[in-house]
Amino acid sequence: QVQLVESGGGLVQAGGSLRLSCAASASIFRINTMGWYRQAPGKQRELVAVIDSDGNTNYADSVKGRFTISGDNAKNTVYLQMNSLKPEDTAVYYCNAVLMRVGRDYYENYWGQGTQVTVSS
Repeated sequence: QVQLVESGGGLVQAGGSLRLSCAASASIFRINTMGWYRQAPGKQRELVAVIDSDGNTNYADSVKGRFTISGDNAKNTVYLQMNSLKPEDTAVYYCNAVLMRVGRDYYENYWGQGTQVTVSS
């Protein structure tokens, strides 16, 4: 079974920075995309940023210019550098991966357990 192990969440003041990491542990043949979603209380889960195996990225408008997603293909790891954080960035952040496991010929969708990011004003 694939596990997405997240780290890096926490409490920070507005204007501060945090870096999230997510490592996929399993026998992985190919990763299509890895990314981050977030869910604030009472709201739907939303895309924050995603990166594909070629390094192409996509960001939510609300985080463009402040957040940067990057990946390390050799480590099956994705990072989210979050700068100029705002109270409205407060949410549980979930890592997501669309990948193909060794021995299989189809992609599967996986989620991490989530990490809390709290930005105080």
